[in-house]
Amino acid sequence: MASTDMTKGGIIRQLAGYAIPLILGSMFQLAYNAVDSMIAGRFIGADALAATGMAGPVMNILILGISGLSIGAGVIMSAYFGAGDHQMLSRELSTLLGSGTVFSIAAAVLGILFASPLLRLLNVPDSVLDMTATYLSIIFIGLPFTCFYNALSQAMKSVGDSKTPLKFLAASSVLNCLLDLFLIGVLGFGIICSAVTTVVAQSVSAVLCLIYIRRKMPMLCIDNIRIDRSLLKTTLQYGSITALQQACQPVGKLLIQSSVNTLGVAVVAAYNAVTRVDDFAFTPEQSIGHAITTFGAQNRGAGNMDRVRKGFRKGLLLELCYFALIASVVFLLNRHLMSLFVSGPEAVTVIEQGHAYLSTMCFFYFLPALTNGIQGFFRGMGDMKVTLISTFIQTSLRVVFTFILVPRFGIHGIAYACAIGWTVMLLFEVPYYFHARKRLGLI
Repeated sequence: MASTDMTKGGIIRQLAGYAIPLILGSMFQLAYNAVDSMIAGRFIGADALAATGMAGPVMNILILGISGLSIGAGVIMSAYFGAGDHQMLSRELSTLLGSGTVFSIAAAVLGILFASPLLRLLNVPDSVLDMTATYLSIIFIGLPFTCFYNALSQAMKSVGDSKTPLKFLAASSVLNCLLDLFLIGVLGFGIICSAVTTVVAQSVSAVLCLIYIRRKMPMLCIDNIRIDRSLLKTTLQYGSITALQQACQPVGKLLIQSSVNTLGVAVVAAYNAVTRVDDFAFTPEQSIGHAITTFGAQNRGAGNMDRVRKGFRKGLLLELCYFALIASVVFLLNRHLMSLFVSGPEAVTVIEQGHAYLSTMCFFYFLPALTNGIQGFFRGMGDMKVTLISTFIQTSLRVVFTFILVPRFGIHGIAYACAIGWTVMLLFEVPYYFHARKRLGLI
């Protein structure tokens, strides 16, 4: 079995060894939507690119809510693993699968029923409203598969195995890409096919995780899914707060999207493209934060608080090293990155809009590097409320300043709004950390 005990051994090696597969796995997961956007924009047109972009924030609210529930439960599973209590680890996974399935089915039904009314509230142009609603409805059908993949992969990650979920996600991402290229690029099917292939790929990744656990990880095997009421309360305490925190970001993007939607299809298409680039930049920072979470939770379970403190400091160092790399890449290559998303007569306008945004935003990437590291630490310590409060502060300010700055600066103003939100978030988190150190036994 590929589990990893993080309560002993080299800290940087363990953090990097855990984070790198997470980063690669996140990149493959982002590739689902990025490939859909690229193929939609290049083979179907700017309307399809805009439609996938406007569907993204709505879709991500539910997907990240499911992911947040799994991350919260993962903290509990990591602590049980660090303490050597495999029976409670298995019961927690069973509770997560049961409650997550109920939530995902309910969310899928509500999403399908209210997709069109919600999109109208968000000022989605009539020319792409039906296309966007259909795309969303099909994605919602796949939510239970998304739930199973997130729960099972988080269970593997909680015992230190971040490599196996990567392999399965890579396989499903390649499948998604190949199906899109063949069915849309070769056969000429429309955006509906793009949504269907995404659901198929998600289903494959969930099934592969289940098969692997049954064969290779007996401590995570569950014969019957049962919800333990006592564990459900703890799971919801951790998971619901994390789910709300995860959902804050797409809610903010949804409100920002409603502002961008008034600027025309070309700007909407550009915004869709730059948010895909931003996602590829931010997600590795989040993955390093998740490594800090698992490291901290395992060592907290083992009572090794001095190692928790050292792991947090070295995790922040990894965050800043990554920032230096990604900022350089985006600054130098942003025009080339934008050209991947669009072709045809409208390409020049879309690329110029994206270039203006990314040339500024890349310098601000160090701010979420720090916030993700700090939030990873607090999740590992079981302090979920501070992560929710700080994310709410950041998201609220970003939305408010977007509505103030976009009418004056256009898409460029969104970058400044993000920087303001992250800065205030740090002004809240850093003093709280120093206040909490004594309570957590880190001094």
